[in-house]
Amino acid sequence: MKHRQQQLGIMSGRAAELMSRLNFIHRNLMHFWLYRKFLGIFNSAKVIIGIPYLWLFCFFIVPFLIILRISFTEAEIASPPYSSVLTWIEGGVLEIKLNFQNYITLWQDDIYISAYLSSIKIAAISTFFTFVVGFPIALALSRLPKRWRLFGLMMVILPFWTSFLIRIYAWMTILSPSGVLNNFINFIGQGIGLIDPASPVQLQLLGTEFAVYIGIIYCYLPFMILPIYATLDKMDYTLVEAAMDLGCPPIKTFWIITARISLPGILAGCFLVFIPAIGEFVIPDLLGGSDVLMIGKVLYDTYLQGMDLPLVSAISVSLLLIVIIPIYLFQRIQQKQFE
Repeated sequence: MKHRQQQLGIMSGRAAELMSRLNFIHRNLMHFWLYRKFLGIFNSAKVIIGIPYLWLFCFFIVPFLIILRISFTEAEIASPPYSSVLTWIEGGVLEIKLNFQNYITLWQDDIYISAYLSSIKIAAISTFFTFVVGFPIALALSRLPKRWRLFGLMMVILPFWTSFLIRIYAWMTILSPSGVLNNFINFIGQGIGLIDPASPVQLQLLGTEFAVYIGIIYCYLPFMILPIYATLDKMDYTLVEAAMDLGCPPIKTFWIITARISLPGILAGCFLVFIPAIGEFVIPDLLGGSDVLMIGKVLYDTYLQGMDLPLVSAISVSLLLIVIIPIYLFQRIQQKQFE
């Protein structure tokens, strides 16, 4: 024990000596302008602001540019499985070869156009019903007593504590012909005499768009509730009381005050649901089956069947461009509000 304490004392003394020497070197270097300029760069606000931009550049812009480059190549049986865009030819000339056939294929093949349109439709309808379900919940959470709000938020976030895949498999069990929902309907129907026990009801919900809607609404509901709650929680409810005292009807009060104040949260929630839902793969694959066509499934099948990485990259780039349009519109709306 004493030996251990001696070792710790020696290490502490060496660390103190090292810090003293570093401090001495730092004070001497402060006399040099270049050293002071170097420290000023890391102490400036530009570095702090630039860290998120550096993260976006490394993990969004660079991967996107790589996929964009691959989308203009041709599939080859090689490693990597696509041709090169830039090639040095005789005479030291750099040849740029762009292949637009992948994008032409997307517009000529009906399956890709149908998949894009179907994905937009399913994502838009799911976003609408997610808003219909999520807005009243967010409004109720914002009007709870403060001691109960944390508990309510925990109930909203609680599904995230479980694996996403497990939750989808749970819905498969619920919606299957011999699942929980059909058994419950038959139990209630037979109990009140509406369903004959010899011919029980078997609703074919699994493998339909309805099941996909349920899965998307259930999984993305917290993404709608939390932004709306964040805006409603900051609302001054004395405005509502003042409007009611002045004789404004409840519906008009809700539309003029509550709905307008919560508009930024509504838009943020809609985009947080719509953008990932449009490229969803797991939910339509497990709950929708082969009858539901979405671009995520088509992208997956295209790569597995033909190993055509350039065509898959073109699908991804086109999907990203479709998603960027509502994001741009959202930013324009926000700018007009701040102006």
